[in-house]
Amino acid sequence: MTSQRIGYSRVSTTDQNPESQQDALELASVDQLFIDKFTGTKASRPEWDIAKGKLRKGDTLVITRLDRLGRSTKDLLDIAAYLEEVGANLVATDQSIDTTTPEGKLFFTMVAAFAEFEHSMMRARTMDGLAAARARGRNGGRKSKLTAQKVADIRTRYEAGEAVQSLADYFDVSRPTIYRSLQD
Repeated sequence: MTSQRIGYSRVSTTDQNPESQQDALELASVDQLFIDKFTGTKASRPEWDIAKGKLRKGDTLVITRLDRLGRSTKDLLDIAAYLEEVGANLVATDQSIDTTTPEGKLFFTMVAAFAEFEHSMMRARTMDGLAAARARGRNGGRKSKLTAQKVADIRTRYEAGEAVQSLADYFDVSRPTIYRSLQD
């Protein structure tokens, strides 16, 4: 059985156009091409599942860049382990990665680690920014529909016997919001 070159690409949203990836993969002489239009954070990517199922010993998975394949370093390393398990290789055309060589395997691992490090640093900076905002009295999230005066009105009306649903309708909030306002 002849080995195949299986091409895979992914764009994050249905608005994005996969043509540049498609052109690069066709230029790399893939035998079959699979394109997902899903965010990388989704666990299931239908075209990836099909491409993965087609990979056999000696086949090569061809992508343009690692970020088009995996969602995280762990995901990329899991994919690399799967490729090794089935005996398939990986080529990333834009990053000169070719796991048929020891250098390619090392480079793949290093690039994946740096990508995960960058993501972790972005997350840490975001958390630091949120903590600084909270320290200055700014909390994230949606602004409450109920002012302190409205909460006082709800309590007064509830204690006077008005039904929770009636209060929710009047103040244009959900019943759980009414219940939370009565607990405060």
